[in-house]
Amino acid sequence: MDPTLHFDRRIRPGAHPVTTTPSKTIREAHLSNEQLTAFAAELDQLRAEQVSTYGDRDAKHIRRMQRRAQGSAIVGRSLLMFGWDPISWVLGVIALAHAKILENMEIGHNVMHGQYDWMNDPTLNSRTYDWDIVCDKEHWKHSHNVEHHDHTNILGRDHDYGYGMLRLTAEQRWNPATLLQPVWYALLALYFQWGVAVHDVKFGRFLLGRMSRAELRQRSMPFFRKAGRQLFKDYVFFPLLAFWQWPRVLLGNLVANGIRNLWTNAIIFCGHFTEDARVFTRAEAKGETRGHWYLRQIRGSSNLEGSRWFHVMTGHLSHQIEHHLFPDIPALRYPEVAPRVREICSRYGVHYNTGGFWRQYATVLKRIVVHAWPTRPARRNGPESVAV
Repeated sequence: MDPTLHFDRRIRPGAHPVTTTPSKTIREAHLSNEQLTAFAAELDQLRAEQVSTYGDRDAKHIRRMQRRAQGSAIVGRSLLMFGWDPISWVLGVIALAHAKILENMEIGHNVMHGQYDWMNDPTLNSRTYDWDIVCDKEHWKHSHNVEHHDHTNILGRDHDYGYGMLRLTAEQRWNPATLLQPVWYALLALYFQWGVAVHDVKFGRFLLGRMSRAELRQRSMPFFRKAGRQLFKDYVFFPLLAFWQWPRVLLGNLVANGIRNLWTNAIIFCGHFTEDARVFTRAEAKGETRGHWYLRQIRGSSNLEGSRWFHVMTGHLSHQIEHHLFPDIPALRYPEVAPRVREICSRYGVHYNTGGFWRQYATVLKRIVVHAWPTRPARRNGPESVAV
């Protein structure tokens, strides 16, 4: 597996860090450049240790997740197609939603990050895997693996920040329509797979006159092809298989997709938009070193605490800090490396943002409501500092 797969090439593991310090950059006020270099070296070493121990345990885990998702989908669809009472319908919806969440979060998301490319298994390779969602895989890999992970929380570079719909910091421009963003967020959560799917089409650029109609048509075709296949599968093919009670199957698929959308939205927003998650300017990120890059990933991310099964159902994105630091190592490793990352952060005085799901999600909702109003940017602690 290419160890530089999801990193900006100029600050890849093993590369020499930028030696000059720009006038504005991402740093903790109390950390010197030497300390940041040491900070990065410790995290690089932690990553190297994980890469060197890939093996059967990781392969068995992801294949077990595949079997579990497939089995749950079979149970769910069977209950929807051959059941007749409300209880079997509810159980069928739960089983199908569980399968879709597991496939999207623990399997699809992580496989398409290249976490299992080293296995040389075409069913688990980032170049060939396609997930059970309306989003085209190549669109997602560009908008997420490149734009988001390389430029995490940099305004104007990370287009995942607010998904082009939400104002989540006072540094973003306010307009009267922003007052309705709690409504926009509710709609985005309910139809989240569609928001993700159209994200890399860049329709907003077309509306602003920055994209031609021909380019929009070209960018839209992969989305329409993938969305068409998914709509046919869930809302035509499977209902027709149970033609004697097709409304029951169609409604079950619709609700299962809705549950998956709400869950994935909540987990992803908790990982990126809690009250303590920092946002950065382009000037701050200009010429950043490896240490600055690691620091930005930590300060722009949030973790969730929970049980082992909770972590699996989040695709281990409950360890968003570790995922942003090491996006291409198997997610199964995140709970194991998290205590060491937290200890490193503690020694260097870097804030490690973690908490329970409901507490973290409450701060997300608060952020959405607060910045619906014309808030002003807070004063920073000098042009070269980021408060701990």
